[in-house]
Amino acid sequence: ADKTLLRPRKQIYGQAFGIYGLAEYGHATGEEEAVRTAGELFGLLEVHGHDEVHGGYREGANRAWKDLGEARYFESFSYQKSMNTTLHVLEALTSLRIVSPDPLVRVRHRELIHVFLERIFDPGSAHFLTFFNAAWDAVSGSVSFGHEIEGSWLLTEAATAADDPLLLRRVETTACALADTVLREGFDEDGALHHERREDGSYDTEKHWWVQAEGIVGFTNAWMLTGNRVYSDAALRLWEYARRHLVDREHGDWFKVVRRDGEPARWPKVGPWECPYHHARLCFQMIERLS
Repeated sequence: ADKTLLRPRKQIYGQAFGIYGLAEYGHATGEEEAVRTAGELFGLLEVHGHDEVHGGYREGANRAWKDLGEARYFESFSYQKSMNTTLHVLEALTSLRIVSPDPLVRVRHRELIHVFLERIFDPGSAHFLTFFNAAWDAVSGSVSFGHEIEGSWLLTEAATAADDPLLLRRVETTACALADTVLREGFDEDGALHHERREDGSYDTEKHWWVQAEGIVGFTNAWMLTGNRVYSDAALRLWEYARRHLVDREHGDWFKVVRRDGEPARWPKVGPWECPYHHARLCFQMIERLS
């Protein structure tokens, strides 16, 4: 291999997972260098990625942190901000604020919670808006059911860490609204969640492992908030689907994509967007929540 950089761009999504992993490792082990490095990455995002005018974080930059304009996150679509990147920066800052004394981490963490409540969550449809220009004007009408149910519990976790009872109650109301919407609109006849709904109203009916995993945690979270069995029943329905169709009992791990007929699609178990992250975290979350 000639070690040529194939994609030298700085993607904020990737930096967020670096912060998240280092903060969690530091929390688990007490390793100060990991926490320090996570803080240094956060400092780079603050200097090069944070939008001082409209709030939140841009999608990316070139190798020298120069603005790309409309950073291309997917090759077929250009935008300047996204729900997905914002969700995972919030997730990272929730972990970082637990181990970092930096007051700016708390400021940005709270800012992103409000971005979700006031910019990304659409109270009219009870969906997340997905892609935006710099001023948070929506530029897409697609729906990502997996991110909505994942966001419902990650927002609850973030607001719990923020230690603000009023904010937490507001977030819990939003989390249950998201769970209700996904419950009503996201399930297919086979008992699994659709991957997404396109702008034209059609559904991507392939069943992605991460959507089902996050659905189990998200509906369990809604059940814990309300005691409503409709949510725990939904979580159990998804777990039964995962047991039947996603768990690879011959070679281990989960199939990452299953067709509507129940057959696994040809899809790598590990790749740029595939790893044990979602379903391993599902197990950690459920062990903790059900104990």
